[in-house]
Amino acid sequence: MKSTSSVYKFATLAVLIAAISGYLTGIWNAEMMLNEKGYYLICLLFGLFSAVSLQKCIRDRAEGKDVSEKYRAICWIATLASIALFLIGLWNANLLLSEKGFYIMAFLLALFACATMQKNERDQIMEARATGQNLLHTDREARQG
Repeated sequence: MKSTSSVYKFATLAVLIAAISGYLTGIWNAEMMLNEKGYYLICLLFGLFSAVSLQKCIRDRAEGKDVSEKYRAICWIATLASIALFLIGLWNANLLLSEKGFYIMAFLLALFACATMQKNERDQIMEARATGQNLLHTDREARQG
């Protein structure tokens, strides 16, 4: 198994931070009501979680691990629902087209970067297992040395 480079991991983290920071800065500075800002924040959080869950589900199936059809369907529905809810909110928002485009790019970039970061973490764990390292220390194991 070819390991993921540190530069790629850093770039993915940087992209995720930039996307989320840009999205949140845009919401913070937008002239909209607080409940609208909350809606867009929840759309982002729901989207990030569902993207990671979907990526894990797809990878588990690709590796031959058992994944129930119900869970797989829920992951797809949640991911698509988060995107749909976000787009419906933007469609009805009183924003300039340039602002809407910015939010769409930041949202989708954050979802992609979040799923890629989860993939990088999993690759690192798989590589560590193959070499006999244990990256999944519990707090007690860490204190015991």
